[in-house]
Amino acid sequence: MKLSATMLSVAVIATSMVAGANFASAKSTLEIVKERGNVRCQVGPPSPGYYNLDADGNWYGLDVAICQAVTAAIFGDKSKLEIQSVSSQARFTSLANGESDLLSRTATWTLSRDTQLGLDFLPPNFYDGQGFTVRKDSGITSALQLKGAKVCVTSGTTTELNLTDFSRSNNLKISNTTFEDYNVRDDTYLNGGCDAVTGDKSSMAANIASFPTPGDHMILPETLSKEPLAPAVRHGDNQWADIVRWSVFALINAEELGITQANVDEMRDNSKNPNIRRMLGAEGELHKGLGLEKDWAYNIIKAVGNYGEIYETYMGHGKLGIGIDRAGSLNALWTNGGLMYSPPMR
Repeated sequence: MKLSATMLSVAVIATSMVAGANFASAKSTLEIVKERGNVRCQVGPPSPGYYNLDADGNWYGLDVAICQAVTAAIFGDKSKLEIQSVSSQARFTSLANGESDLLSRTATWTLSRDTQLGLDFLPPNFYDGQGFTVRKDSGITSALQLKGAKVCVTSGTTTELNLTDFSRSNNLKISNTTFEDYNVRDDTYLNGGCDAVTGDKSSMAANIASFPTPGDHMILPETLSKEPLAPAVRHGDNQWADIVRWSVFALINAEELGITQANVDEMRDNSKNPNIRRMLGAEGELHKGLGLEKDWAYNIIKAVGNYGEIYETYMGHGKLGIGIDRAGSLNALWTNGGLMYSPPMR
């Protein structure tokens, strides 16, 4: 499945403000998406684990899988999807203006974003925290040793604000060196333009793996922040928010129930477990409140697998993974001590 990458600049978004102001419509987002024939899902510039491009121009990753899950729930076909690659500076404006139907791109759920941008954040698909990468030969073993340091950071993100807060709280007088593109940020760090680079620890781990000599770098032990990374939709369309919300929950619930991409047909046809039968549309009418077909959750799992399968493929130790262990982390199922939890699907 080859998906188009639409790189939207801040200037382009600004010129669309007038059109966006007229976006309000009597039609629901679901109606608009069905008439158009695809879901417009926003990710960021390529980032290992979350959203990346293969040699054929196909998008893949944890956040892309969320886009595909929502698309499969609606159309029964995950390929009816347009991926939009949008900068950090333009992402929320693009969603609020109607350029995108859904944002799924390492966006941290915060109070101000949830209440002041005209957006609704939905269940996190990854729990992260901010950290620092430094050179091992720098002698720095703690973030508290970064007094007066120059730190590379991506602009327009909670990462930049967290860095400023951390510096102020500890009187470190850190100098923020900001970049729109994380590749330029990392190149500057590797060429000696910064003493450290900061970002979500999962991203730091992935970036170090791509450095010319990964063993020369390390992540410092401190975690600066809580980073619940969650999809978001425009505020005011409760049905659309419900569709995205329960698509994420379906992935988590499927893992808890032992439903996989490989066995979902067998489970639907032969399981005696009423929870499995209701979820997969073999009985009951859970679909009615969403405005979808009875097999919406079946179509999700058939298309992308359950949350654990997706995690292992892109974030864990699968062929496309970035090697982040899930066991013992916040991203484990609640039954294994993590925060991944779905309300009952009944």
